Amino acid sequence: MLLRILGTAAGGGLPQWNCACPGCTGARREPARRRLHDGLAVHGTDPASWFLANATPDVAEQLESHPDLRPRADHARTPVVRVVLTDAELDHVLGLFRLREASRIEVWATVPVRRALLSQLRLGTVLAPYTPLIWHDLPLIGESGPATIAGLDVEALPLSAKRPRYAADEPADPAWSVALRVHDPHGGGTSLYAPALAAWSDAFAKEAAQADCLLLDGTFLAEDEPRRSGISERSASGMGHLPIEGPLGSAGRLSGSAPALSYYTHLNNTNPLTDPGDPGHERLARLGLRVAVERTVISL
Repeated sequence: MLLRILGTAAGGGLPQWNCACPGCTGARREPARRRLHDGLAVHGTDPASWFLANATPDVAEQLESHPDLRPRADHARTPVVRVVLTDAELDHVLGLFRLREASRIEVWATVPVRRALLSQLRLGTVLAPYTPLIWHDLPLIGESGPATIAGLDVEALPLSAKRPRYAADEPADPAWSVALRVHDPHGGGTSLYAPALAAWSDAFAKEAAQADCLLLDGTFLAEDEPRRSGISERSASGMGHLPIEGPLGSAGRLSGSAPALSYYTHLNNTNPLTDPGDPGHERLARLGLRVAVERTVISL
């Protein structure tokens, strides 16, 4: 199994067009610090067969950034695209509209996510004149068994009932936001991808401990970061993201038990870790943790 890190930023990317915070200013000054929206491309044993974990507004640029994901002369100009969604947030689904040139788009999603995209965003209505949209249920761990996508076994672990703002009137459901567990039945590797982690449950701790590679919510470094930066009156966990450091932080929970390949992703523009020189990187390294770097390829 190969994991291609396509992007590592939270909603808005880095820099955000409407922001002059230190993180955005630094990214404008130093283009190497720019980050695209968080997302992955995942390969099975066949390098020509892959799926996207989320489809971000940057999806076209992300696919172009990896030569192996570009169309080849001996392949169809408009391939089938497979997308597995962790939630219905705009920064994870807007790329579906940009993929309208595909010969068809196959989407795996939980029931509430599918309902929101069809009824609130009208995804099916908008894409119908361009390409077929094929829906598949994203199975939950412990229920019906995994879905086989690109030769890999994929299941979802419910993490949060947090709904996107445009779907605030939709019913509550613990599967609004999920982690993806991807297992390679041939090579044996397992990855766990959780770009939005609202609480550290026993079920999540179990899956994280069993994974060979963990890609984890790194939206905020500190619990009070949203308030200090002025972006919200809520705390990090109040916004649906456990902070990295502090008493509630995921770093302390992973200390001594983190998989050998453990990366933080989905960084907000206010997160000091968007600066590669921030001392927080050294603190994480001592715990065996690191911040994901875009265009990294992880082999399991």
